[in-house]
Amino acid sequence: MAKGSNTPVPTTALRVELGWRPGPGVPDADASALLLAAGKVRSDGDFVFYNQPAHSSGAVRHEGKRNAGGRVTDTLFVDLARVEGAIERVVLAASADGGTFGQVPGLYIEVRDAARDTVVARFDSPGATVETAFVLGEFYRRQGAWKFRAVGQGYSTGLEGLATDFGITVDEPQRPVPPATARPPAPAAPAAPPAATPAPPRHLTPPPAPPMPSGPPVTPPRTPLTPSSSTPPPPVPASAPVRLSKVTLTKAAPTVSLAKQGGTSGTMRVNLNWRTRKQFPGRGARRGAADLDLDLCALYELADGRKGVVQALGNAFGALHRPPYIHLDGDDRTGAVTSGENLTINLDHQRDFRRILVFVTVYAGADSFADLHATVTLRPEHGAPVDFSLDECTVPSTVCALALITNTGGDLIVRREARYLVPEHGVSPQRTVDRAYGWGMNWTPGRK
Repeated sequence: MAKGSNTPVPTTALRVELGWRPGPGVPDADASALLLAAGKVRSDGDFVFYNQPAHSSGAVRHEGKRNAGGRVTDTLFVDLARVEGAIERVVLAASADGGTFGQVPGLYIEVRDAARDTVVARFDSPGATVETAFVLGEFYRRQGAWKFRAVGQGYSTGLEGLATDFGITVDEPQRPVPPATARPPAPAAPAAPPAATPAPPRHLTPPPAPPMPSGPPVTPPRTPLTPSSSTPPPPVPASAPVRLSKVTLTKAAPTVSLAKQGGTSGTMRVNLNWRTRKQFPGRGARRGAADLDLDLCALYELADGRKGVVQALGNAFGALHRPPYIHLDGDDRTGAVTSGENLTINLDHQRDFRRILVFVTVYAGADSFADLHATVTLRPEHGAPVDFSLDECTVPSTVCALALITNTGGDLIVRREARYLVPEHGVSPQRTVDRAYGWGMNWTPGRK
């Protein structure tokens, strides 16, 4: 598509892919969406991005990044059939993290039919210079149907400038002001806003049983599990300002201190969500990729030397307010970004931890993680969230070490592992990750 052109799109579930070519000096980019009524958001809950990954209506959600095939993609899921009647436009934007879009080669936006996996529209956006945020496209209503328009308008004020321009209240820490003699020039005003909407009304069969650690199991929590993945997330209150800060772990910068990010108390939620692009081969493939079952697990070692595992096998869900101070919320088989698999860690007891290894296993539906796109997000109750994506899997791996959390001088340090492990013949995924990290536990067979 050419800039400014439009095309009809089906009123159905669509996958919007922002993509670019990575390389040395290329900044990261993040996709976002704003649901607009009369040109503005109705509340801060109408902004969907990495820190607020799902709209309360279920119509839009952020699915996360994937690095494969010589390109990086960040994806939004948009179900136009579920967009509320008051919403006239869904703006599709991108923000650069650590540079400008003039440093991002091959930037494009592609709209695909989610069910058929066919391309509905594509816009390649060349010519960027100093912009740090971009409106690449938008969906808009026209005579009872939906269209997509290629916009390609940029901002030099980043995600904060773009968000506030559409009515978002941003809550960011105050930055120190440099001395008057060294004050930088005022940031450039945003480029021309996106074109106005035409005529708006107003302005498997389970595998052999994996093992269970021997010894007394951790008592399951007495509190009920969190709602299932079918329960929509609650709407974000209009009075709650949006925080744009985040930490993304990479191979070049794999660690972060929770204390330096403000995560010293309360709880921390560890979320794994995933999606697949095609049918997984192997166990359970005849039943379809929807039957892929991944299990989020955690090996722990407490300060007093006790060791154990938190996992769905054997109902070893852990506990939040007594050892091991780690709780697995449930067993999800959808990978939905609003639910997925979740662990909660009680940071009020961080002195009781020596180390925690968060890992994931393929329980059913596939022989490896091949063609799986997974994103890991750690959300402390206080402080910036930490996220990272898994690299493409090129080995027959059924277990992946995600993150290692260690207590260093009273501070919890999070290290991105993203390490695919290949079990030897007859060796379980759990025993494989145990050996790789020297946990030294004894394992016995177990089932869900």
